[in-house]
Amino acid sequence: MSDSSFSGNTLDFAGFIMSLASQVFISMGEQPNPESGNMEEDLCLARDYIRILEILQEKTRGNLTEEERGLLDSILIDIRFKYVNRIKECK
Repeated sequence: MSDSSFSGNTLDFAGFIMSLASQVFISMGEQPNPESGNMEEDLCLARDYIRILEILQEKTRGNLTEEERGLLDSILIDIRFKYVNRIKECK
């Protein structure tokens, strides 16, 4: 893959985390799917994205800047809370 495939944009760790968090919110029906414009809900997919973020948190422990760690921690707190509430709504 060439650098030109990124259209001049670089993706840092914070951007990567934010893109995964966006996928969680889209999967929970909190944001519209950018491809279809529709609100869609797939809680199993949301759970998988949350697990990916948890794995990243675990595997990068001790290797992140204070800002990166804080971002990842706060995003995980927020999406876990919203996920649990969404699951409760479905029951």
